[in-house]
Amino acid sequence: MPPNQQPRHTAQGAGRGAGALLQFKITLTGIRPPIWRRVLVPEGLSLSGLHDVIQEVMGWTDSHLHDFHWRGERFGLPDPEFDEERVVDERTVTLKELGLSIKDRLEYVYDFGDGWEHVLTVEQVLEAGEHQTPVCLKGARSCPPEDCGGIWGYANLLEILKDPTHEEYEEWKTWLPENFDPEQCDLAEVNRALSVKQWTLSPSSKKGRRKKV
Repeated sequence: MPPNQQPRHTAQGAGRGAGALLQFKITLTGIRPPIWRRVLVPEGLSLSGLHDVIQEVMGWTDSHLHDFHWRGERFGLPDPEFDEERVVDERTVTLKELGLSIKDRLEYVYDFGDGWEHVLTVEQVLEAGEHQTPVCLKGARSCPPEDCGGIWGYANLLEILKDPTHEEYEEWKTWLPENFDPEQCDLAEVNRALSVKQWTLSPSSKKGRRKKV
């Protein structure tokens, strides 16, 4: 956002204008100290677009299945072969259509094996003006590496990394991404990644999306 263009507060709920921004605090649950990001997202973005934002700002690699949960409904990419319950297609629903207001909490789960649960809390609703690109304002700590075993596996990994004499230390160091630092949150890199993506501010029918496991 341009430094001289500050977003203004706007009305709550579905009656506000189409140009609103939602300020979310995204928190990865179950980990202390917390891993979190604060983001501004255009209200015209679909839930599929919000998924892309979460992946970028948290540092995931979009290698697994995911879903959203809001007021008893589940949103994701429906698969008739495997989904036993109704899943609303996330590509057809915008954030505006959810009618989110301050303090509302949207749940997002990534990787059904490791079970990474995120809570997205609406902190502010702002007037966007011409600013319609997601941006990360602040954050803390790096997200866990993919496929490390969920909350407990990551806690064990961090303990191993504290002890270079541990029998599994070298194996984990070789497996981890180069220069992995659990305390780092590189906002400049996060926003660079957000800035180069194309964001569609309406539901889209993305065809040919690869299936993830």
